[in-house]
Formats: sequence, structure tokens, C-alpha cells
Amino acid sequence: MNTLKKNKTINWGIIGLGNIANKFATDLLTIENTQLYAVASRSQEKANAFAKQYKATKAYDSYEALAKDPNIDAVYIATPHAFHRDHTLLCLEHGVAVLCEKPFAMNRNEVHDMVAKAKEKNVLLMEALWTYFLPHYQFVLEELKNETYGKIVKIEADFGFYREFNTKSRLFEKSIGGGSLLDIGIYPIFVALSALGIPENIQADATFFENGADSSCQMVFKYKNAAVAHLKSTLKADTPTEAIFYCEKGILKINTQFHAPSTVTIQTEEGEKTMDFNYKTIGYNYEASHFNELLRQGKTESPIMTFKFSKHLIETLDEVRNIINLEY
Repeated sequence: MNTLKKNKTINWGIIGLGNIANKFATDLLTIENTQLYAVASRSQEKANAFAKQYKATKAYDSYEALAKDPNIDAVYIATPHAFHRDHTLLCLEHGVAVLCEKPFAMNRNEVHDMVAKAKEKNVLLMEALWTYFLPHYQFVLEELKNETYGKIVKIEADFGFYREFNTKSRLFEKSIGGGSLLDIGIYPIFVALSALGIPENIQADATFFENGADSSCQMVFKYKNAAVAHLKSTLKADTPTEAIFYCEKGILKINTQFHAPSTVTIQTEEGEKTMDFNYKTIGYNYEASHFNELLRQGKTESPIMTFKFSKHLIETLDEVRNIINLEY
């Protein structure tokens, strides 16, 4: 992979123009030496409207046409989960760097294919799990790593919101990875893996919608050092959506919407304080800026969102699915 000039404007493309693509495009406009160059949808009309809204130069009605555009440096893939593998391989085959929305793919085998292709083509590939790059989350991880408040004893992380069941919504369509686990359960699982690593034992149970997609999932991860993580995802109720780290000498709590820009409350014997990280964006600019720098440096893998971590994440999701008998 060629190293780009330090201040070279990076031309982005977006494949799949749904809700999350709008958020990503909004934050892309805040990054220096970066532009949204092209977008692609199955509908030319939708592509044209999106391109106009975010000042993109090109609008395609074919993902392949975008992947073949020689002016594109990086592509953000925001299509439904079941298509991540194929759309990633399409771009990598044409030598275009890929930032693929989480979950990276549907299962371990698909992720293996994607990583293998990136290595074969020597092209940058990264899973877009934006939480990892948010300053408040990096702060908490650093505090935990340094054992500022002692070792972790217990983690509690939940992610839940209510949506009326609708078979026409991507969120509930089982065949493309709909349901609580892959869509939002990935975040509490990410919290446990990023803070404690791979668990020694996993317990899980789930409830299901009438079409077989999981409506909620509760998990307990147990670790060799006696630490435990209680994790939950649900599409049936609004929950606090917090990540709480109980340590020997204090508690760190990432407040509501822990996966997005949030505040951190620290509780010790001395009292309580809340830290505000003064976010000015939706938060997608942090992962995009990190990706830009990797491109400029000629890197083919992120030192933060590594292939190893992405593999551990999908393997854990696979294991939970196996326990709750969820098959796509």
C-alpha cells in the first residue's frame, strides 16, 4: 500500500445510504483534508439526494461503479450486516481501503475471508466500531489498564431501546442479521472484551420475536481472575445503556449512551466527580480521522481495532449465538 502525502485530501466513498451513513457523512465534513467524494445506493434518486446533501462529487446507482472509481481512497460500508463481507471484498479487490461498519460480518468465517483478502491485496481494512476511538472510552480504558482504582471486580453493561416489531424493518429482519445481538448486543460484549479480554466461560439466554430474530439477550462472562461481566441487549425496552466498571477502590461509570459521546462518573471513598469530554460532533469523526492517518502512513491494519480483536469479537458473538440457538 502506498503512503499518502501528509496533507493529501482523502477522498471517501460511502456504500449504503441509511441512517448511520448520514451520521458518518455529517462528521466527515468536520475533518480537515477530507472530503466525501462519492456515494452509492441501489437507487440513483437516493444517491443523488445524499450526494447533494453532503456535497459529494459523484453519485452512483451501483456499488461496483463506486469501487472502480480511481479517485477514491477509502470506502465506508454501511449496508446491512449480511452484506458486509461481499461489499468489503468488492472494494478490496479493486485496491480500495475499507472501513466497514460493525458487526464486521455475520460470522467468523466471513471475517476470515475479509482479513485474508486485505492481506492478499495489502490494503487497509478496519472494523468501524466507533466507540473504541471516542475520548471518554479511551480515558476509561487507560484508567482500567493502569489500575488507578485497583483491579476490575465486575462489569455491568446494557444497551436497550423499544421498537415496535416490524417485519419490514432492517432491525428485525433475521435473514440480514436483524435482532438485538448483532445490532446492539455487540456493544456490551465489546465493553467486556476491551476491558477484560476473552472470558473463560459464557452463559447466555435470549427471547425471540415471532420471526426468530432475538428480541433480547442476557449474558454473563466469567473470567479466570474471578471478575464477571453482566451484559444485556434488548429491543423491547428502553434501558439506561450504561457501562459500569466496579473496581477494588472505586467505580467508573460511563453514563447513558455509553457507546456514543458521553460523560464518565467516578465514585470513590473521597466522593464523586463527573467528567465531561466536551464533544462537538456526533462522534464518527474519531474513527474516520484514525483511519485517515493509517492511510497516510501506509498502514494496512489499525493498532487499536486490530484484526485479532475483530476476530475475538465475532467469535464471541458466534459463541453466544450458539448458546442461544440463534442461526441466520
